[in-house]
Amino acid sequence: MPTAFEVPGQILVDRLARYLFENYKDIIKPPYWAKFVKTGPHNERPPDFPADQDYQGGPGWWYYRAASVLRQVYLRGPIGISRLRKKYGGLRKRGMEVGKFKRGYGKIVRTILQQLEMAGLVTKSLEGKRKGRVVTSQGRSLIDRLSSEIYRELMESNKNIVEQIKNYL
Repeated sequence: MPTAFEVPGQILVDRLARYLFENYKDIIKPPYWAKFVKTGPHNERPPDFPADQDYQGGPGWWYYRAASVLRQVYLRGPIGISRLRKKYGGLRKRGMEVGKFKRGYGKIVRTILQQLEMAGLVTKSLEGKRKGRVVTSQGRSLIDRLSSEIYRELMESNKNIVEQIKNYL
């Protein structure tokens, strides 16, 4: 069964964001301050589309970030807020000087992780050498199910490539 390691991350995050928007809208929702904040110190302005709902009625940027955080916890967990801040950081412009790397905002990551915990997709792991958040069995089955659907769709759309590879071998 294909997992999140075998499918393109952008497609998985898009599908996962839509799923979270449709099924977990009452638990995972952007706070009141999400329409005013930038997504990181390296950005100059807030996102162009709202946090709660896109202009076409789809998920807003908050759901895409929540899906991305869930995928990162799946791939790299147990992972903490500090490592996720590094992941969502970027190069801060400083005029004529060379840019410096700045970590992403921790409040956004922390709030999303708390909402994912309330939804039952992520839990805290306090034993072992590394402590942090890990994906629960419910979250793992959700990501694996969406990954297998994406994998099947990609294989059906690229049947010619698969047949050429089989003929070549």
